[in-house]
Amino acid sequence: MQIGSKYQEAITTQSYHAKPGIEGLEIKQLTLDNDDGGNFSEIFRITDGIAEGYQKPFDVRQISMSVLTPTTIKAFHLHYKQEDLWYVPHYDRLIANFIDLREDSPTFQNHVRLVLGGGKGIVVRIPQGVAHGAANVYERNMTLFYATSAQFNPNEPDEHRLPWDQFGTEMWELFKG
Repeated sequence: MQIGSKYQEAITTQSYHAKPGIEGLEIKQLTLDNDDGGNFSEIFRITDGIAEGYQKPFDVRQISMSVLTPTTIKAFHLHYKQEDLWYVPHYDRLIANFIDLREDSPTFQNHVRLVLGGGKGIVVRIPQGVAHGAANVYERNMTLFYATSAQFNPNEPDEHRLPWDQFGTEMWELFKG
């Protein structure tokens, strides 16, 4: 079969190989159970304040919700003392980016981009020192739920910020094709 020459240079293939990860960034797949009356998904199972199902204990100190309006980018920030668990409902969708800024980490400067929600239930554990952010590139409000291993203290916030475009603007764009 011969493909027209004007198309040959534009043709690519998608890579299905594992992408580089970030040490300590855990991605936990959730199930969505369906029946005639709707859907059910267990997000966090907590015993004595500890979220279960992770490589090391996650002490839940606060659970919060953030609504991102269309075209919003909430990035970048990192924590020196706390970890986060991020969850976007199955029926919402956010683009999330994670960059390892821990100089002593074997995955220093690795970047992970995920679509959270979008029909899949995923909880992401974000370790200390990993810059993270989310973008709503869609046309309706989207919701992010998150648990933290420390309570927010407005007098000493563990919210250390970088510019939203610190690592380039293309990571926030919707890939088409």
